[in-house]
Amino acid sequence: MTGKPFKTYSEQLQLLKNRGLEINDEAFALHILKHHNYCRLSAYRFPFQDTPDSFRQGTRFDDLWDLYCFDRILRHLVSEACKAVELSVRARWAYVLSQSHGPQAYENVSLFRPQNLHTKNLYTLDRELSRSTEVFVSHYENQYGMTRPPIWAVSEIMSFGLLSRFYNTIKHDKDKKAIAATYDLSIGGLKSFLEHAVYLRNLCAHHSRLWNRRFTITVALPTKHPAGLKSSLHPAEDRRIYNSLVLLGFMLGVVEPQSDWRTRLRSHLETLNGPSHSEMGFPHDWRTRDFWT
Repeated sequence: MTGKPFKTYSEQLQLLKNRGLEINDEAFALHILKHHNYCRLSAYRFPFQDTPDSFRQGTRFDDLWDLYCFDRILRHLVSEACKAVELSVRARWAYVLSQSHGPQAYENVSLFRPQNLHTKNLYTLDRELSRSTEVFVSHYENQYGMTRPPIWAVSEIMSFGLLSRFYNTIKHDKDKKAIAATYDLSIGGLKSFLEHAVYLRNLCAHHSRLWNRRFTITVALPTKHPAGLKSSLHPAEDRRIYNSLVLLGFMLGVVEPQSDWRTRLRSHLETLNGPSHSEMGFPHDWRTRDFWT
């Protein structure tokens, strides 16, 4: 049994007013509460509070809403970059393994370790294939009698998380290195980045707060390669989103050199009012660092 009683939208709004939040347009505020959930919106109140039950004097409902919208657009940008990187790694994973080991390389247990994880990965892949409605899946089965399509086709079915696990369990370093070298990353660097990118993608997919989140799955920061990237990173804030944005921007620059993602990201960051960029793990001099200039 919960200790929190049900509250109507009007009662939710009154609670915010009782705590000192200024409501300039009650109809708008009620509309937001109706369509975005009090619990979700209230997660953005903390930068504007002196205590858990009182807002700082002069704080407006619009201040919460602006921060909420800032985070929503930030998620869109992060998700966009993660998707582009995912597609690239899918393509490189399939190409490198099929070039060296043939079209069904992903089925070859001798190319992966440990064996039990490879077996689990194949089991997960089979479930994803069984749920797929892609025409090419049934085409390979009907035309060629194949239970599983060749790697370049199957890579289009597997989830980002499964792709990351298939990369992590590749047995031979030369295969891993050939994929990682595409991005001027070490084997461990790409492994860590993929795990973190999957985590970010999932946060975005579930509409989770990003801007001041403390990450539970962090990313290993490059120390040598790529050249020039180290000076733009901020190792002291390894659980905030700043380093993630820099690495995503770097990866997207490799995948889509003509992308304006970095420019759009910086423009969006400049719209952040009120809460400091430091709550996102940004160093005080971030604007002058190489990545942002």
